[in-house]
Amino acid sequence: MASDADHRLAGDLAAQAGAVLVELRSRLQAEGVDPSIIGDRGDALAHELIVGRLGVERPGDFVLSEESSDDERSDRSRLGADRVWIVDPLDGTREFREGRSDWAVHVALVEDGSPTAGAVALPAFGVLDATDPSASTAPTAARGTSASPHRTRVVLSRSRPSALATSVAASLGATVEPMGSAGAKAMAVLHGDADVYLSPGALNEWDACAPVAVALAAG
Repeated sequence: MASDADHRLAGDLAAQAGAVLVELRSRLQAEGVDPSIIGDRGDALAHELIVGRLGVERPGDFVLSEESSDDERSDRSRLGADRVWIVDPLDGTREFREGRSDWAVHVALVEDGSPTAGAVALPAFGVLDATDPSASTAPTAARGTSASPHRTRVVLSRSRPSALATSVAASLGATVEPMGSAGAKAMAVLHGDADVYLSPGALNEWDACAPVAVALAAG
């Protein structure tokens, strides 16, 4: 079972990577760097920070990151491991490079196949949601729709909205807000800024794991 130190580490990693990404984007934008380079630099820097610290602080654990490539042997070893950290160093790279706010940092620990600790940072909003309650910070402003509370508020993919999700939202008579990061969408529901997150398609482990860990911990 995840220790208090594991919960704290998840929150600290997400927060630290988020702060580094905010500073990086601001600096590169001021320098007039091409947005595609900003996205690539963000992915790489956050990955190196998170994976590097896990290598030092949890050397016996395995790591799956969106920005990593596995060889066949390491992949087999990780799949049989009791403890695996699953991270998305920058979830919503498109939104990050476009100067938007709906991107996130995901860090989660999976033990025996279940997420037990995790954190989702929304750095552009100054928000951190974590399984460590002492690490979580309250949102500074509403991130969801401004629809009437009598209408269902739905968030769905900004870049790849599915016909099924759009159809379901229409059948509900819902107000729809396209949003980038999976973590941003899940946390919009958690904070009451949206009622439903529709995602009919499959999600990668690094997209879903940290949001699920945080949502489970929040009940």
